[in-house]
Amino acid sequence: MEFKPFEKKVYLSSPTMHGEELEYITEAYKTNWMSTVGKNINEVERISSEYIGCKDAVGLSCGTAALHLAFKLAGVKSGDKVFCSDMTFSATVNPAVYEGAEPIFIDSEYDTWNMDPVALEKAFELYPDVKVVILVNLYGTPAKLDEITAICKKHGAILIEDAA
Repeated sequence: MEFKPFEKKVYLSSPTMHGEELEYITEAYKTNWMSTVGKNINEVERISSEYIGCKDAVGLSCGTAALHLAFKLAGVKSGDKVFCSDMTFSATVNPAVYEGAEPIFIDSEYDTWNMDPVALEKAFELYPDVKVVILVNLYGTPAKLDEITAICKKHGAILIEDAA
């Protein structure tokens, strides 16, 4: 069988930039605020904290930085074990490794390709001291969050959700 390349690109997730987004991007270039500071970031942080109902919010440079901050806030340290989705991008797991923790990969389930709640419960039987779970909603398909949240609460574990 001979394979031919696609005549047109097939995007997994194509970017969509239109309307106001282009205005903000253009403004950032024109004012030279091409970082994690500036009036637009300040406004996003203000609106986010008001919406959530917390004192402060912080905009970070990327999702990996946000996950790394979540791991630090969860108290992940060297030698800890962290339960991780097995089907994911490396950025989901890298922050655990940055902190010296050991990722333990939890099998995916058939319906969503996300973390299997049954496998997670079994993992807690094998590793009862795990206190952090990082869950991914793969390709925009939500994981079985209610079940996984209940399992984490039952075992006193913090759930970090990678919903990028």
